[in-house]
Amino acid sequence: MPEKKNRITESGLKKLQDELDRRQSVVRSEIAAEIDEARRHGDLSENAEYTEAKNKQSENETEIARLEDAIKNSIVVSEDEISTDSVTVGVTVRVRNLGTDQEMELSIVGVQESDPLNGRISDESPIGAGLLGAAVGDVRDIEVPSGAVMRFEILDIMR
Repeated sequence: MPEKKNRITESGLKKLQDELDRRQSVVRSEIAAEIDEARRHGDLSENAEYTEAKNKQSENETEIARLEDAIKNSIVVSEDEISTDSVTVGVTVRVRNLGTDQEMELSIVGVQESDPLNGRISDESPIGAGLLGAAVGDVRDIEVPSGAVMRFEILDIMR
């Protein structure tokens, strides 16, 4: 089955590539030095430092593989192609929750860039997906994981 392609902004892709580069060069080297030092302490079967370093190595290699996969399966959304006519990946949308009358700004990003605590929601999250395609003035009813339905009015769409 082909891998699903995820939309990502140019800055989001750069962050993934920077983290991949850091893990492949800096972190790998640090762990290799830890393994070498632990080997000098003798019997590897009872060497906690060696076991810990090998576990760190495994975790780092797993993260490298995840980052490589994320980069390979990303479709970059160019800043020049982003329209503010409707909600799409790469825009920031100001909405009003009509149930609470609270206004908030949400940046719609690809799943790899998601950081809900900082207002960066994935285009695949219930609210992100529910807002996609909406224009200023539209009202969207969005079912959230708790089963509740939240009603949002689109106030503004910005880059």
